Amino acid sequence: MINFLKSFLSLIRVQHYIKSIFIFAPLFFSGKIVEADLLLSSFIAFLAFSFAASSIYVLNDYLDVEHDRLHPKKKNRPLASGFLSKKQGVVIMALLFSLSCILLSFLSMKSTLIVMTYVLLNVAYSFYLKHIAILDVTVIAIGFVLRLLLGAVATEISLSSWIVVMTFLLAMFLALAKRRDDVLIYQKTGKRMRKVIDGYNLRLLDTAMAIMASVVIVSYIAYTTSVEVMNRLGSEYLYITCLFVIVGIIRYLQIIYVYFDSGSPTKILLKDFFIQIVIIGWVAAFILLIYA
Repeated sequence: MINFLKSFLSLIRVQHYIKSIFIFAPLFFSGKIVEADLLLSSFIAFLAFSFAASSIYVLNDYLDVEHDRLHPKKKNRPLASGFLSKKQGVVIMALLFSLSCILLSFLSMKSTLIVMTYVLLNVAYSFYLKHIAILDVTVIAIGFVLRLLLGAVATEISLSSWIVVMTFLLAMFLALAKRRDDVLIYQKTGKRMRKVIDGYNLRLLDTAMAIMASVVIVSYIAYTTSVEVMNRLGSEYLYITCLFVIVGIIRYLQIIYVYFDSGSPTKILLKDFFIQIVIIGWVAAFILLIYA
C-alpha cells in the first residue's frame, strides 16, 4: 500500500504543485492575502489547477513510456518502470480531471475557461507541440501565465502587465534550462530523450537563457521602480527586493553551469537551501513593505 501511494504521488507529480503557487500571486501583491474569502477562492483554484495539471502529467507519462525507459532518471517513473499499469494510469487521469471539474464548479465560468484552456493547450502539447522546438518551451511558459490569470480571475483582482511579462520570461528561462539538460544527456549518451532535441544545441540555449535572465532582471527593476506600482502597493522601497531576484537568478545559473544540474527546476527549488533562503527573504521583504 505504501509503495502504491508513493508511486501514485510520483505519477501525479505532487511536488510540481509548488508551481501553482503563482495562483496566489495576485492576492499577495494586492495586499489582500489576509482576506479569508479571497484566500479560500485562491485555494480552490490552486487545487483545481493542480489536479488538472496532474491529469496532463499522467497523459504525458502514458504517451512517453517508451522514451522514458531510455532516460537515466525518468525510467524509474511508475508507468515507465511498470509498477503502475497504463490502464491504472488512465483511471487516475480521469479521476484527477473529474476532481478538477468539481472544484471549478465553485468558481466563475472565466476560471473554468482558463483551466480548460490549459488542459487543451497541454493535450496539444502532449501529442504534437512538444516536438516543435521553441514552441515547446513557449507552451510551458504560457502555462505559468495561465496560473497567474486564474489567481486574478478567481479573486477578481486586476493584474499588473509587469507581473504577467515577468512570469512568462522567468518560465521561459526555466524551460530552456530544462531543455539544456536534455541536450547534455544526448551529448553524453547519444540517446534522444525528446524528438525536439534536434532543434536545439547548447549555443542556442545558453544564448536564449542569458537573454531571458537579463530581461527578467530589467523588467523586475522597472516593475519595482514604476510610479504606478509604488502607489498601488503603498511603498517607494520596492526596489530593495531586486537584490533577491538578482542573487536568485545568478544562483540558478551557477547550478546550471558550475554544478551541471538543470534537469528539474522544481527539484532544484525543493533541495537547494541557498535558493530557498533567497525566496524566503524576497517574500519577507514584500510582507514588510506591503503589509507592515
